[in-house]
Amino acid sequence: MNQSNWKHGITVAVYPGSFDPVTNGHLDIIHRAAKVFDKLIVAVLNNSSKNPLFTVEERVELLRQVTKDVPNVEIDSFRDLLVNYLKSRDVHVVVRGLRAVSDFELELQMASMNKKLHSEMETFFMTSNPTYSYLSSSIVKEIARFHGPVTDLVPDEVEQALKRKFGSNP
Repeated sequence: MNQSNWKHGITVAVYPGSFDPVTNGHLDIIHRAAKVFDKLIVAVLNNSSKNPLFTVEERVELLRQVTKDVPNVEIDSFRDLLVNYLKSRDVHVVVRGLRAVSDFELELQMASMNKKLHSEMETFFMTSNPTYSYLSSSIVKEIARFHGPVTDLVPDEVEQALKRKFGSNP
């Protein structure tokens, strides 16, 4: 295994996802992974098959705002296969969050395929804080769409962005 980014004790990992929008669950994984790795690249996937609420640029900006207090976090985006992005950044480690057993099956399948496509890649699974095990971006968007409270689900910056998208409700 090529350990080019491990040689000098510098470990770099990528935490990929749609982050549409970033939730407190995502932030929990970001903060915890940033303690484990010297550098964490949070990479926003530009998935053309999905119809996102926020543009890639908006998601990147929201992530930059909510991680500004974490010095070893970098925000980036990609539109290709994850393995191609990893190769372009010379990174071999991926962080994935698991909320429930149901997440594990899909994540294991993706990790196995990614490993087949990029043999030097390693996937680290982090279980979510039980406080956020029910939380997903889809649920947040659905609540916000109908002007429900999302205060405990997302950072303030994201709550304000959701109110702008769906119109504010007092």
